[in-house]
Amino acid sequence: MRTFQRNLSNSFFVVLGLPATAMGLALSVQIAALSWILTTRYNLDIHDVGLVWAAGPLAGIFGQVIIGIISDKVWFWGGRRRPFILVGGFVGAFALLSLPYIGVISSSLGFEGIVGVALVVALTLDMAINISFNPTRAIIADVTPEGVNRTKGYTWMQTISGTVSVGAYAIGAIWGNYALIYVGAFITLVLAVFPTLMIEEPRVLLGNEQKNGVPSQALSLVKILQTIRPLWGFLIYDAYALTLRLGGFEVQNFYMEYACALLTFVFVGATVFDKSTPGNTNSSNMIEFKKVLAAHSFSWISIQTIFVYLVPLLKFRMPGIADDALGSVSSWAFFTLNAVAAILPVFALEPMARRIGRIRTHAISLLVMSMAFAYGYVAGFSDWQIWGTMLFAGVGWAAIVSLPFAIMSQKVDQSQMGLYMGLFNLSVVLPQLLVSLGIGLFVSRVEDKGIIFMIASVSVAMSAVLWLFVKRAKNHPSDVTTSVQVNDT
Repeated sequence: MRTFQRNLSNSFFVVLGLPATAMGLALSVQIAALSWILTTRYNLDIHDVGLVWAAGPLAGIFGQVIIGIISDKVWFWGGRRRPFILVGGFVGAFALLSLPYIGVISSSLGFEGIVGVALVVALTLDMAINISFNPTRAIIADVTPEGVNRTKGYTWMQTISGTVSVGAYAIGAIWGNYALIYVGAFITLVLAVFPTLMIEEPRVLLGNEQKNGVPSQALSLVKILQTIRPLWGFLIYDAYALTLRLGGFEVQNFYMEYACALLTFVFVGATVFDKSTPGNTNSSNMIEFKKVLAAHSFSWISIQTIFVYLVPLLKFRMPGIADDALGSVSSWAFFTLNAVAAILPVFALEPMARRIGRIRTHAISLLVMSMAFAYGYVAGFSDWQIWGTMLFAGVGWAAIVSLPFAIMSQKVDQSQMGLYMGLFNLSVVLPQLLVSLGIGLFVSRVEDKGIIFMIASVSVAMSAVLWLFVKRAKNHPSDVTTSVQVNDT
């Protein structure tokens, strides 16, 4: 083990955050370039853009859960997480390079439509990202002790990742999205490979039960489904909507959407008001983990709606804007969002969390984001107003990509971190799929595309409220900083 890892020095936390940075960069390039390419170069409508983006959540549903389970059990190439990070880095870099050539690929294969090829390219990129994203986050929990250093690991991860993403959006805004794609592919490959080889993983991970001499129990499929109960409404709707979309069926009413929304509120409500058995720590942690799933899912309805539909929204609100100018405005918008998210985790959110707790810090950040999107709905009609919206929305984005990982990692069995990271990711990808299939359909039928901002505002406000139902982890080192106890409620 290298000295900087043994001493948990700042340089180690920098290196530890670089593999996740690689995958975050690949995702940032996709966010900046994919919708822009599909909208301006191939003239796809908003519903088809949403369908292409559905590839990401589909890859996440299968990729992160399955890879999480496998990476908990295997050991080769000197690690359990390392092999998946390396493979994802290579595949992701080459998939990024394919984005500008979707039309060329389609023509060479003899396909008339562009959507199918775009789906395959997006699915390959998203599968690569999802193969690696779970291990890049799980490895932080593997090599850091619970508590303050665990939080530090995830906040440093986001600060480094956010800083690199800021640079990526600056490249897109100044030199164009094609330059961003080529540079992003190279940096993704470098950051996925070399830092990963410098981190030494523990050969054995002891779970909470194993530390007390009790063997860890594997989760069955039934148990996994019970664990993700707050997400059942999303799961049912996604299966329904995907079947309709791929089958070419059209439904004029929204009865199924209303029914699934009702189911979601029922399952989420049952979760947030559930109470654990006194004295049963495992039962209590599992209930709190379910509450985390419920709360986090509504955050991602909000942010994914902006990621996918900001470009069509800008095109609607700025009629006559040139394609290059449209790409520049959206790139600077995402630059602003990520600049705030790069600065705040280490310099503001972590100190604030030590004072008032992670959960309160997170909820306050989300409320700021909600107000920012509400402002965008009312006043987001110029480039400066859009950038102002994203400036304050960055407060919530900084929290979303850092604090929930530290919170959820204390609720689950350490020896099954990959599995639970995968299940946690379902609270991201199932809402993402809802955005691509359901919200995309809704927005395509609404004349005022500005409703995108209102959807984002309301959903992230609901997330903030739900986070307040999550209780702090008792008797964890993270609840104590020197002699001061931190209350996560």
